[in-house]
Amino acid sequence: MMNMIYTALISIIPVILLFVLMLGFKMPGHKSAVITLIVTMILALLAVPQMNMMPKSLKDANVLGVVGWSFVEGMLKAVFPILIIILMAIYSYNILVETKQIEVIKSQFMSISEDRGVLVLMLVWGFGGLLEGMAGFGTAVAIPAAILISLGFKPMFSALVSLIGNTVATGFGAVGVPVTTLCNEVAPGGSATIEQICETSSFAVLQLSPLFFILPFVILTITDHKSIVKNLLLSLWVGGISVIVQFVCARYLGAETPAIIGSVAAIVAILIYAKFFTHKQTNKDNKKFTLFESFKAWSVYLFILIFILVSGALCPPVNSFLKSHLVTSIHLPVIGSTFKFGWISNAGLMLFLGASIGGLIQGLTLKQLLVLLAKTTVSLKNTVVTIICLIALASVMNYSGMISAIASGLVAVTGSFYPVFAPLIGAIGTFVTGSDTSSNILFAKLQANVAGQLHLTGQGTFFGVDGSETNWLVAGNTTGATGGKMISPQSIAIATASCDMQGKDGEILKSALPFAVGYIILGGLMVFMAI
Repeated sequence: MMNMIYTALISIIPVILLFVLMLGFKMPGHKSAVITLIVTMILALLAVPQMNMMPKSLKDANVLGVVGWSFVEGMLKAVFPILIIILMAIYSYNILVETKQIEVIKSQFMSISEDRGVLVLMLVWGFGGLLEGMAGFGTAVAIPAAILISLGFKPMFSALVSLIGNTVATGFGAVGVPVTTLCNEVAPGGSATIEQICETSSFAVLQLSPLFFILPFVILTITDHKSIVKNLLLSLWVGGISVIVQFVCARYLGAETPAIIGSVAAIVAILIYAKFFTHKQTNKDNKKFTLFESFKAWSVYLFILIFILVSGALCPPVNSFLKSHLVTSIHLPVIGSTFKFGWISNAGLMLFLGASIGGLIQGLTLKQLLVLLAKTTVSLKNTVVTIICLIALASVMNYSGMISAIASGLVAVTGSFYPVFAPLIGAIGTFVTGSDTSSNILFAKLQANVAGQLHLTGQGTFFGVDGSETNWLVAGNTTGATGGKMISPQSIAIATASCDMQGKDGEILKSALPFAVGYIILGGLMVFMAI
């Protein structure tokens, strides 16, 4: 046991170092990521072989080869599709700025209500949740944060509320992939039944249920700390609608729709509240926009949503065709991995097509669009370094056995109280990898194995809902993973890029950290109390 704890302590050095550099030394994200990656690779080359931490499948592999090809895999995953999606999300916003159509959107948002809290909640909880449910990969942080800044909100505020809002929806975005992956990882034969997916999905919503009320209240209170009663009532209304709709979708439809339909329901709930309980903002010029003017202004996001919906799991024939054509597969020796990238099935292409068509409708030429795309690419140079280093770091930690060692050490220390810490495992996975799906791939089997060790293999009742004890504990992984998303350096890098806050990664992390800690603790208590 002591050896297990020792290896866990060595393995967690990169995570601690990243925190120290960003928070303690206030070092920019790209510099922190480069240093942490170098230290991680040194640990993998020197310490990992000495402590025999390498996974069984790589026991006989050359350590240098493992580290080298892990880096290559991380670099490929960073560019395809994560960086492409980030680039296209910011490109779509820059089109609106270039054509000045952002002023129309700004005016229309302001006409909904003069209540700033309503506007912020609409963007980061409603619209952001919808983007997460359909596209994921940072779009739900990048686009709402950029729009908030255009509405006159400060960059730090815009980054923080966008990160807080992009949490519970990540468990089911994009289109349910994280939970579906989680279930497939623990299912016999690697293919989960629809019953297992529905049960695990509904368990995740139950574990997150208090946060459906708390997070909107936090977002509203950060926006306006003087209107506590109003914030409480609006949080109860929107949170109640969100959690009920998401639970019903999860329980009876599966993992694909909770975030999408739940976010649409939240938007409707916010609009109803705004209509009956707030005053509309009076436009200085009493400008009324025609249907065509509104279509023109929103065409960028409208076409993005259309392409994402048509290409996604909501349209199976198209989705199947896109995923089976123009797919590049690259075999990575030593680590035995195959990297695949679909050139016509990725969300980045859908963002590019939607944004470009919208830009043409708004009056830009193809040449102007290409110039704007080039300028956007250049402006993200630090973000590119940050994301590549972080994904490569996660890949090196995974193949060297460091991530598994951290989880195993936590299991050894916590014993029968492990369910309290099950979400922390998921949060660590997302913090390191930046992805709820990746966290579920890393730790799903671990959670299921611990359930067996703790004899949680029967049926139980969890807050009035019957189901498998194992599925309940496994769902705790994605519950924690959604909280880790708030402070993942990748998410923060996206926020800094969207809010033009290059080098302020540490400040954003410091602001978001208390909320993430509270989130993960509450998730742990929810998992533990029902067992």
